[in-house]
Amino acid sequence: MNNRVVLASAFAAAIAAPSISAAQAPTPTPVAPPAYEAEHCYGIALAGQNDCASTGNNSCGGTSLLDGDPNAWVYVPVGYCERLVGGSLEPGGAGAVARDLTQTG
Repeated sequence: MNNRVVLASAFAAAIAAPSISAAQAPTPTPVAPPAYEAEHCYGIALAGQNDCASTGNNSCGGTSLLDGDPNAWVYVPVGYCERLVGGSLEPGGAGAVARDLTQTG
């Protein structure tokens, strides 16, 4: 019986450890605006490199799970976003749709 108690305790600790670690992780926060005049550019951020997002599971900086997520944005200098392939000033914008259409062929 003593071996069962030890084994059960070790199993419980192995199951609980990841949950406890995740609960203690710092909460991500939005990235502070840059010193230059900037705008939000949606659809160009790499996974984990976004400054924030409009909706979805990645509402704070560095939490995007997809490259080019149409709802995740990064700061760019004013006037540059619409020059970038896939860039849009609105979440889920036309740039993201055009990029998706080219990848389905």
